[in-house]
Amino acid sequence: MTVFPPAKHDALGLEELLTPEEREVRDRVRRFAETEIAPIIADYWERAEFPFPLVPGFQKLGIGGGNLKGYGCQGLSIVGAGMAAIELGRVDGSCSTFFLVHSFLATLTVGLLGSEEQKRELLPDMGNFRKVGCWALTEPSNGSDASALQTTARRVEGGWVLNGRKRWIGNAPWCDIAIIWARNSESGQVNAFIVRKGNPGYSAKKMENKIALRCVQNGDITLTDCFVPDSDRIPGVASFNDTNKVLAISRIMVAWQPVGLALGAYDMCARYLQQRRQFGAPLASFQLMQEKLQRMLANIQAMWLMAYRLSKLYEAGKMTHEQASLVKAWNTLRGREVVALGRELLGGNGILSEFLVAKAFADMEAYYSYEGTYEVNALVAGRGVTGISAIKPPRSGRVQVQA
Repeated sequence: MTVFPPAKHDALGLEELLTPEEREVRDRVRRFAETEIAPIIADYWERAEFPFPLVPGFQKLGIGGGNLKGYGCQGLSIVGAGMAAIELGRVDGSCSTFFLVHSFLATLTVGLLGSEEQKRELLPDMGNFRKVGCWALTEPSNGSDASALQTTARRVEGGWVLNGRKRWIGNAPWCDIAIIWARNSESGQVNAFIVRKGNPGYSAKKMENKIALRCVQNGDITLTDCFVPDSDRIPGVASFNDTNKVLAISRIMVAWQPVGLALGAYDMCARYLQQRRQFGAPLASFQLMQEKLQRMLANIQAMWLMAYRLSKLYEAGKMTHEQASLVKAWNTLRGREVVALGRELLGGNGILSEFLVAKAFADMEAYYSYEGTYEVNALVAGRGVTGISAIKPPRSGRVQVQA
């Protein structure tokens, strides 16, 4: 099964909701994913190695700058960027995550919050993957409770000294630029800093033994008296509220990602059931197979529409964190169901990575947990429904309902 299956998943004509520019992005990334990524990615996934030979292709793809405009960035619409995320994820979840971490965390932080000098220096190369970034917020002791980070930034003559540890940081072992989030020892607020490759106070060790997104090189970062000059402090970050400006957009992309994995699993299963014969008939003719396949398809259409509506809300300036969490939680939950059904439909072949579905089945577990676990996102959405925070309930026992 060396040729990736054709895209047969648009049952409701959702393509008609895309602009010509968004269709062009989708088609361009789809060609790259099917012809360049698909033939080689299973071996890299099995070895848990990043596919560095694909980087020149990413550099030519015209998606690295995401929705940022100017400074060499492409200025994609949010929906157009979502099309890039799902087409990469349709073939490989790790490549989709590489795109997201670099473009919608590291590059986006510089573009949204960086100084004019930082933008002029970094964005032209970051916008085309000539320099790759990582985004270091999560710590060994702080995952969902990211705002309680313990890494410190101490003011010294000419700059800052960073000390602390980070964990689960995609691209960290090999990237050119690390965006480090640390607590200012003077103000107590969260600030952001650019740490460049080769800084002697920065070290990153690849995390081993993952069962999901195995091509993504997640790292454990150690910062030991890591000096950062004043020019590399990101000036637009005064508190964790500014961090949320980046997370708001990246969470939209994470809502699109499980759509991509689900699309790939469905397309693979739709072809497989036509080709595979048992008891003298194609598997596609069996009632149980048809029921599972159509359930996968129905979930995919709904997931796509949820992510599309969220993207449009953001573009209109109307999206809330609660809405983003609602869609991220729901899409990863339904995505889990889709890839599980796909694994069932392929029988024994469903546990072989070369058939894509087993790989997607494992990768979906990472999507379910990162950028806020399902449970945390569900509770943020619940806060939007009730006006009551279940994550940090009032200690007095009194509940103040938001209007």
